[in-house]
Amino acid sequence: MADRTTSSTTISAGRADVMAVIADFPAYPEWAGSIKSAEVLSTGEDGRAQTVRFVLDAGMISDTYTLGYTWHDDENVAWQVVEPGKMVSELRGSYRLADTGSGTQVTYELAVDLSVPMIGMIKRKAEKVIVDTALKGLKKRVEGR
Repeated sequence: MADRTTSSTTISAGRADVMAVIADFPAYPEWAGSIKSAEVLSTGEDGRAQTVRFVLDAGMISDTYTLGYTWHDDENVAWQVVEPGKMVSELRGSYRLADTGSGTQVTYELAVDLSVPMIGMIKRKAEKVIVDTALKGLKKRVEGR
């Protein structure tokens, strides 16, 4: 899973405000596109989610899978599949947040592997749609607070 899709946006808010929205998993169905539910299964000592079960409905891809999270203050959060779904066999990603002085630059990186065969070009396009939709939704959600 060497290929990854990466994109960035700048949000007019501080890193803590952006990370608070990223960490609010139950609210994902309100802004994160094809996520139908996100249930926190366990939390760490810092109160942030360690494992989250997602229900995804992205048209051709509908699945339930669990991700494990690693948090680095308000600078970075990374995740990977800890319980694959029927279609999503591997999913790794991260949000990196950098202070720009007038806001926060958010870089989203994602790599997805499916248990069903898919042409690489189509998979990359699907990743790009997921990344772009998530960044636009995150920006709208944070700036609308």
